[in-house]
Amino acid sequence: MPSSTFSNTETSTLPSLTGKQAWRPLHFLNLYRITLAALFVSAVFLKSNIPILGSHNASLFQTVSFIYLGIALTASFAIHFRWLNFRLLTYSLVVLDILALTLIMRASGGIETGLGMLLIVSIAGNSLLFSSRAANFFAAIAAIAILAEQVFAQQNPALTANFTQAGILGASLFATAFLAHVLSRRVRESEALAAQRGVDLANLAQLNQHVLQRMQSGIVVVDADQHIRLMNESAWYMLGLPSLGNSQNKSLKLISPELAEQLIDWRRGGLSEPRMFRPGGSNMELLPNMTALGSEARAGTLIFLEDTARMAQQAQQLKLASLGRLTASIAHEIRNPLGAISHAEQLLTEESTHNAADNRLLEIIHTNTARVNDIIENVLQLSRRDRSMPEDLPLKTWLENFLQEFVQSQNCNPSDISLHIEPDNTVVHMDATQLHQVLWNLCQNGLRHSQDYPGQPRLELHGGTKDGSRKPFLDVIDHGPGVPPDAISNIFEPFFTTESKGSGLGLYIARELCEGNRARLSYVAIPTGGACFRVEFAEQKPEPKHSKQNHNMPETS
Repeated sequence: MPSSTFSNTETSTLPSLTGKQAWRPLHFLNLYRITLAALFVSAVFLKSNIPILGSHNASLFQTVSFIYLGIALTASFAIHFRWLNFRLLTYSLVVLDILALTLIMRASGGIETGLGMLLIVSIAGNSLLFSSRAANFFAAIAAIAILAEQVFAQQNPALTANFTQAGILGASLFATAFLAHVLSRRVRESEALAAQRGVDLANLAQLNQHVLQRMQSGIVVVDADQHIRLMNESAWYMLGLPSLGNSQNKSLKLISPELAEQLIDWRRGGLSEPRMFRPGGSNMELLPNMTALGSEARAGTLIFLEDTARMAQQAQQLKLASLGRLTASIAHEIRNPLGAISHAEQLLTEESTHNAADNRLLEIIHTNTARVNDIIENVLQLSRRDRSMPEDLPLKTWLENFLQEFVQSQNCNPSDISLHIEPDNTVVHMDATQLHQVLWNLCQNGLRHSQDYPGQPRLELHGGTKDGSRKPFLDVIDHGPGVPPDAISNIFEPFFTTESKGSGLGLYIARELCEGNRARLSYVAIPTGGACFRVEFAEQKPEPKHSKQNHNMPETS
């Protein structure tokens, strides 16, 4: 964040005063000017008010007082509507103060009346708005005006000149201008620094809020009474998208009784290890971790929520990455001797002196080398799998394009495959390339197992969303013999197959690709026969119906 810097030069202060913050003090100074002028005008009509005012030259006093009040009132409109340039208006008004107060002092008996002290107030107030050079310049003008008044007083026998008192007043004007300017500069620098720190803190708070909302871990902050003070989007999603309403004191017990119970046990010291729990109506298993926000007895508590399925998935990915590197290196080493065996089999096949038994042996060698090569290709493909890049895909449109390509590649009849998506606008979040690979494998298996089915379609694709659920799904249904009951628990294990020609890696790879996209591939038994493989895609996060203020609550103290 950019930090605020300030210049120590005198001339840098005035430009910073020409903004909106400078007009307000100018307005208050003009109110003082109007009040002072009104006091002088009142003395014209109420002689007993202040007898000394206008005692030596009543006509001069009256004229200056009325002009002073009129200009001050006009200046109030100029300040309010900002008719003139700030610098020009400020300079004009301070000159007006010097002339008016000097003439009123002259008409009332000179410097001995003490009216010269009013110049100190005027110079001090206006010095708050000036640069150092301008403040000293107008202090000098005021001092010269006082000395000039004393020169005229010396020519009038009725008045007594006092140059010593005039000199002291002039020096006081300079000292006042200097001190007022230094004080105003310090105040402005402090205000500017405070404003910049406020901007920095606001930016930091906004950044922290952005980080909290984008975190994968759920974060909940509760006070000592278990009222939720802050909840990020991930926690709101994990706890079943609770409606927090407009209250900033929503009780944790109403949203998640299991979590509230663990929090009570943790505060009492009876919770040695956090317990996994499932929020109501959710399949997620959450693991909470709690931290006190302070050492006070009634301090708030910070709760981290972790999705154990995601943690297990990350651990599994680490194991699979290590296993993949190992199997890839083994597969690569097997390829060389396998290639030699295959080449030798081809050379033997080219000879025409084989009997039926030799041809049968050569066929066995060819079939098994091809099968081993397929296994090696699948293992290498699994180890070289790219990181998933999920995107939003319109399911029905994407499947129509996929089936068009699949039918052309497999040279099958389009009527062999049916497609039904409800609703039509269902959107799934998955890597398009990896979804293509999963469905290609499932559709190939489904058509192969449905070759003996006499009717049509042989393969059915049903998908969409279920009532009351936010999880899109896709079922790939064939009309084959189905999976034997004793093999259902093993069909997704690597190298497990019910066919002599299969490698046993197709479904395993398909499931791994799904889990890499936070989807789930499972087998669903069909009572009428056949097999159904269901892909449950990642649950879509809807926009909260309540405002962000409902779940982005202020932190507890």
